[in-house]
Amino acid sequence: MRFLIRLRSDGGESFRVPYNHLHYLQGLIYHRIQRANPELSLQLHRPKTPKLFTFSLFMAERRKTLRGEPYFLGMGKAFFYFSTPVAEIAEAFIGGLLQEPEVKLWGERFIAEEVKALAEPRRLSGRTFSTLSPIAVTTLKPQFGKLKHYDLSPSEKEFYENLKENLREKYLLIHGRKPPGDFEIQVLNARSKRLQVKPGIYQITWHLVFRAYGDEGLLRVGYQAGFGEKNSLGFGMVKVDGRKRRA
Repeated sequence: MRFLIRLRSDGGESFRVPYNHLHYLQGLIYHRIQRANPELSLQLHRPKTPKLFTFSLFMAERRKTLRGEPYFLGMGKAFFYFSTPVAEIAEAFIGGLLQEPEVKLWGERFIAEEVKALAEPRRLSGRTFSTLSPIAVTTLKPQFGKLKHYDLSPSEKEFYENLKENLREKYLLIHGRKPPGDFEIQVLNARSKRLQVKPGIYQITWHLVFRAYGDEGLLRVGYQAGFGEKNSLGFGMVKVDGRKRRA
């Protein structure tokens, strides 16, 4: 299930959007879920469990970059996308947002004017995808006698191995069984982006354009719940571009 959320600025023709804003959107989502379904909110706060939802970067119809500033100016309507394979999560977030459409983010005020459910592609294998929020993939590597988190890049084989394993775990959690097939991705374009995960902690993530082939169920999980890690922080949301191509 995928939704487009459109917002109107409550403070004038333009509004600020900090480049590191995903944790603000995460807070909004959790707050609205808690309002509509407190029990579900408690379940989603359990550590080390995939949350099975993701969302895009916060966007604007028009934007202006300001040299040296940690934010851009948005103009027109603001919007972002939300996606989950779990109906209960979708109902709680969308229901909570409609109950309380006034939104305060990073000191700016918005009104949620429209929530639109979006149709999903019938087939995903052979399609070209691009990221609506960057993909995060990590591993643990020894450093000075301790295991440290290491941010993987698409130039490393382990990036793809961990991406696949992460998606298999989500599939198992959703369907209660292991996926019957596998998938492959071919990266067409990659651009790194350093983003704040939480105050003082940053991660190297990747905006990608890639082509994917393989098991439809696995690719559907990636499309709905996000590719890679930290999806509930807003990482790993993708959209389908162009026409389907044969493998």
